[in-house]
Amino acid sequence: MSIDRVTVYAASSQALHPDYISAASRLGEILAKAGHSIIFGGGGHGLMGAMAEGALAAGGEVHGVIPDFLLNIEQGHPGLTSLEVVSDMRTRKERMLEGSDAVIALPGGCGTFEELFEAMTLKRLGQFLGPIILINTNGYYDELLSFLEHSVKEHFMSPTHLAMWQSVDTPEQIPQALGDAPAWSANALHESASVKAR
Repeated sequence: MSIDRVTVYAASSQALHPDYISAASRLGEILAKAGHSIIFGGGGHGLMGAMAEGALAAGGEVHGVIPDFLLNIEQGHPGLTSLEVVSDMRTRKERMLEGSDAVIALPGGCGTFEELFEAMTLKRLGQFLGPIILINTNGYYDELLSFLEHSVKEHFMSPTHLAMWQSVDTPEQIPQALGDAPAWSANALHESASVKAR
């Protein structure tokens, strides 16, 4: 699968350990140097801002999508290739994923979790087929990944669903992770139902 456009989910908080900021900046640089265009939440603060700055400094193409009511809070980044202002969060999420070939989640809070789980759900339903990769800086996602495995153990998800996402410890592992991500079928929903019916 050819990957051109990459969606990045990330925190807007500025009260973060420097390790998180550094990883976000390096991710932007790595994606830009690999020739990927980036679409993200458009904010100029926190990991969003650091990722965008890293990509722009490396000559990358970075597109933002931000709701109008967050312009003064997240401070829409002024130096982006494009910044689309939309009316609400639902539209923002839809526009960020539209036409995207892959999703990368940096550490974040409830907004990042919501975006990440929506991408996972759409992949489960065969509506999004690209790689979904979590950057597990400082083990941030360890407990979430453990909980997802617990959900499979308790039969709320199938073991096959564990292939819907991958995690890496550092941004430097992203190019290989994108290339190695297992293919996901648009018929996965029906294939899963067929297996259950046997």
